[in-house]
Amino acid sequence: MARFDGRKYNELRPLIITPDVNRFAEGSVLIEQGNTKVYCTCSFEDRVPPHRKGTGLGWVTAEYAMLPRANRERSQRDISKLKLQGRSAEIQRLIGRSLRAVVDMELMGETCLTIDCDVLQGDGGTRCASITGGFVAMALACRRLTEQRVFKKNPIKDYVCALSTGIITLDGRDQAVVDICYEEDSTALADCNLVMTGDGRFVEIQGTGEGRPYSADELINIIRVTQPCLEKVIEAQKAIITL
Repeated sequence: MARFDGRKYNELRPLIITPDVNRFAEGSVLIEQGNTKVYCTCSFEDRVPPHRKGTGLGWVTAEYAMLPRANRERSQRDISKLKLQGRSAEIQRLIGRSLRAVVDMELMGETCLTIDCDVLQGDGGTRCASITGGFVAMALACRRLTEQRVFKKNPIKDYVCALSTGIITLDGRDQAVVDICYEEDSTALADCNLVMTGDGRFVEIQGTGEGRPYSADELINIIRVTQPCLEKVIEAQKAIITL
């Protein structure tokens, strides 16, 4: 049962994570997942947002954007509309929640890490690639900040990564397939994003019935199919950064 690009149902696209692509950021990577490419940087600030002041706790936040020609047709920059697009706002909140799940905020003190995820080229799964690459950029930054004694102890508790899984029709049968590309995403019967930590727990599972509703059994199968692939992505992260 071959997919659009010839992969098996549980086969990942080629994954390349290149660290230290920005000489100024505390941590940075270029993540390439198939034809999707996202530039991720992590920046440190010795301050926190107003809601964290006086708590002794740090904060991790994220920003997400697609370059105008990241897709098949040029899109307008958010700044041209004088507001953040709803899709971008929803995605960057997801990235922030995912990364905060593996950070000990007490060890950060009242400091802030901002992870910027800029999509250079989109071919499906950009939010998931942003989480996977954003984590590595953040982990590199935290390692350096710990070595510089900005942090007394590394605040990273575990790895976290994400993958998109969709239900598509293959040879007349509805099948869950992992790491979907644009062509699969645009015709998927269901579209799910799964965020998992290194110890196998889930931070978030988003699932939308696009072509039809999906059953509880299908959702369980999506998790069963995706979890081993998420473990492979975490192995790729470990090849770059060891906690």
